[in-house]
Amino acid sequence: MHTVRRVFRVNGEPFFPLGGQVHNSSGYNLSELQQAFKALEVLGGNAIEVPIYWSQIEPEEGRFDFAVLDELLEGCRSRGLRLIPLWFGTWKNGQMEYTPNWVKTAPDRFRRVVAPAGFTIPVLSSQCEESRRADERAFSALMQAIRERDAEEQTIIAVQVENEPGILGCDRDYSAESTATFHSAVPSELIALVAAHPDTPVHTAWKEAGAREGGNWPETFGWRAGEFMTAWQIARYIDSLAAAGKAIHNVPMTINVWLGEGGHRLAGDYPSGGAVTRVLDLFKWLTPHIDIIAPDIYSAATESYLFECRHYAREDNPFFVPESGSRGPNARTMFYALGTFDAIGYFCFGVESMLDEEGMLRPESREVAESFRVAREAIPLLLKYQGTGRIHTVVQEEHAMGQYLEVGDYLAFVRYADSDMPYPRGYLYPRRGGPEGFDRARGLIIQTGEREFYLAGGPFRVTFKRKPAPDAELTPSMAASLMNEDLPDFCLVEEGGFDAQGDWKARHWRNGDEITGGLWVDVRSGLVRAQLTA
Repeated sequence: MHTVRRVFRVNGEPFFPLGGQVHNSSGYNLSELQQAFKALEVLGGNAIEVPIYWSQIEPEEGRFDFAVLDELLEGCRSRGLRLIPLWFGTWKNGQMEYTPNWVKTAPDRFRRVVAPAGFTIPVLSSQCEESRRADERAFSALMQAIRERDAEEQTIIAVQVENEPGILGCDRDYSAESTATFHSAVPSELIALVAAHPDTPVHTAWKEAGAREGGNWPETFGWRAGEFMTAWQIARYIDSLAAAGKAIHNVPMTINVWLGEGGHRLAGDYPSGGAVTRVLDLFKWLTPHIDIIAPDIYSAATESYLFECRHYAREDNPFFVPESGSRGPNARTMFYALGTFDAIGYFCFGVESMLDEEGMLRPESREVAESFRVAREAIPLLLKYQGTGRIHTVVQEEHAMGQYLEVGDYLAFVRYADSDMPYPRGYLYPRRGGPEGFDRARGLIIQTGEREFYLAGGPFRVTFKRKPAPDAELTPSMAASLMNEDLPDFCLVEEGGFDAQGDWKARHWRNGDEITGGLWVDVRSGLVRAQLTA
């Protein structure tokens, strides 16, 4: 059991943002966002992430235009949505595409990264103070505009500072100025931090290089020195913006991360200097004004997905997923984030592309949309029970037919849908993908009392059996369990949901054949609430 730090709040109350992020260039005007708003209705989302472009709000140096912010706030408020603006400033996916033309056309003033071969690449150098000051002025102007327009309404629940920052193309800036820094002494305060945190990847690299208490970057960190120096520079650069912004309007601030576990895992294949797992600790030390460092997780493989969850769900870093897939395995793996790792918010990317030209949900996004609707129904339970050990994840991995869980005083057998599991009340699950023609099971089992449980998701069926006493004579029988022998009876089984005030409202009561053989749940049945007799 641990305390889940709720970063997102509305009117002082915890808020669980669930929704979609629009495509990179969909935030230029409200008309381009209409499809995204429609998609959020289909998802049942309560929040949206939309870029704010430096090039648009400051087309001429010192002249600001926040008409797009006004439109965006109006569009969200009219639909009851909360908003997380994404600041596309110095960095957007390791490059500088969304900087103003007056920045792009002044390379002597706003210095770019130099590649090892000597040519420049379209990335602003994190060592260029002129770039940092200009970005900070623009970001501060944005935060002032947000304060003036939204301090009371609180439509905006957080601000993302930059987008997947780093250098895409090489590990560091190879300009003469940056190279001089690379061969100068590593700041003593950084070495002290590294030495004081022995169980970190940064400390491991330092030890492998000889654990020097003084030396330049390659002497101190070995072959990863370029990435570590870039991370040090970018973390300080971003925290400077966040500090200035929070001094104006104190809302939560986040950083998102292009993950570094793909390809050859060499800095530059992904944006070097971003807060990937090997430098995440360095970012946590150097960005006190950042509330969350959040991974953009698109991993289709469960092992890779869980790897990222484990590394970013930390006691000092509330777990938040600002980008994920809008189709495929994310329909299942998202429940690991929500249940096992206590994610405090979850978004899919390119939400408008989940609908076709007629505004209908695309078949390839159906499962993800269904899972998001399941998660939306479970939000009151997530807010109350995350961190308590009472939320259990159900995910059907390939070839699996079921799973066993210990839930309080009970053993739960979760049996996934198959051809001999007809669902009562017309819920015979259609054959439409997954093993044997069925969608793979996914969802949550949440224990809210000694004998009370909520089920969300599907398609699966759960039977409960009380744990034997320590001195009991055990005669376990799979056949007896499946035939419902010696299993607890139900006092109550309901389908329903929570209203706007968080009160439970039952829509259908189950009994008779509908509870024989355990509790079944389907993505279309809503939440299922059950109370056991013993």
